[in-house]
Amino acid sequence: MFHRVAVVGQGYVGLPLAVRAAEVGHSVVGIDLDERRTASLQNGVSFVGDISDERLQLAIATGRYCATADYAEIGQFDVAVITVPTPLKDSLPDLSFVESAARSLGQILSRDALVVLESTTYPGTTEEVLVPILERESGLRAGADFKVGFSPERIDPGNKRFSLENTPKIVAGLDDASSRAVQDFYATIVERVVPVSSCGVAELSKLIENTFRTVNIALMNELAMYSHDLGLDLWEAIDAASTKPFGYMRFTPGPGVGGHCLPIDPSYLSWRVRQALGQSFRFVELATDVNEHMPDYVVRRIMYGLNERGKSVKGARILAFGLTYKADTSDARESPAIHVIERLVKMGADVTTVDPHVAIGDPQVPPGVVHATTMDGLVAAADCVVMLTDHTAFDMTKIVAEASYALDTRRCLPKADNVELL
Repeated sequence: MFHRVAVVGQGYVGLPLAVRAAEVGHSVVGIDLDERRTASLQNGVSFVGDISDERLQLAIATGRYCATADYAEIGQFDVAVITVPTPLKDSLPDLSFVESAARSLGQILSRDALVVLESTTYPGTTEEVLVPILERESGLRAGADFKVGFSPERIDPGNKRFSLENTPKIVAGLDDASSRAVQDFYATIVERVVPVSSCGVAELSKLIENTFRTVNIALMNELAMYSHDLGLDLWEAIDAASTKPFGYMRFTPGPGVGGHCLPIDPSYLSWRVRQALGQSFRFVELATDVNEHMPDYVVRRIMYGLNERGKSVKGARILAFGLTYKADTSDARESPAIHVIERLVKMGADVTTVDPHVAIGDPQVPPGVVHATTMDGLVAAADCVVMLTDHTAFDMTKIVAEASYALDTRRCLPKADNVELL
């Protein structure tokens, strides 16, 4: 059975879901309050790397996908999925986008419709925040008159192996009828649906996934600092540890963590524990502190490296490779690369950056930074090259051959005397 589907938010999560839903036969309206974004989508131009222009255009050509900034254009819907951002504001969860979407959907909500929240948030949000707004705006009762569910997004931008379709989808409903409805809908979208007993469990599962990664990355980041001071090669040690076929999972250090998930989601769990139980989640808070200060450590390493070569950061020509938070994507949300570059600029460095995945003129490029389209002639002229994102488009061999000094935060450069590892 195919549905009239509204997907609120057409970003890295919402657009792949909307396009996939249209491909399998649902009639989909993608809603985003950014009119420039919806105009681009209507013209068949995607800004999300996982959805090519060609795939978007095919979805539009079927007549089953359109994008709009106006909720009035939805009409009645059978299923609405909320995929809006849930950022932190002054270190506190900001659910304003979820609340706004709920108010707008509640005003057009009809009996027997299903509303699913995918935005990552703290346990209890679906029942304590989403449901009351929907009931107030619609005059209907959740469970009795309409269905509600939660299904955490598991999008990994740029992942060529695991996409929306073949990544297992955790689903939950407010009651049995809601649970069945959520399962039935997502079964048309993905290969495997994983039902759990409650929305709270589903909300917690997402936070567990990202907190696990955050804590382990923080461990490697702190080890990187101490290993360098001890004169030990952490990367070689990680390679050695990775030969163990059981009881170990490989994590590596870097300039920090980025994207929406790792810098933000564990803080939602920490906040919920403090708010509901009055306790501090010490593991999360310590890991967050370590990861947040990695850009500072990278800058210190650059400062020390330049100092050993008789130069200071102020006035130094620094060439930074990468702006995005992970390789081969255009996603620069919370990118540690940007934090490193901003600190270098503040210290008076002359910074040029190269990133083929970020368009020239993109507002994500920090002020005072030259964004070059090619590295030709820039590497040899730089006092320091810093590798912040390991895009496969970068000619690593050429960088090493031409650089006088390089700090490699990703271990992507060939081993050489002029290369220092984080």
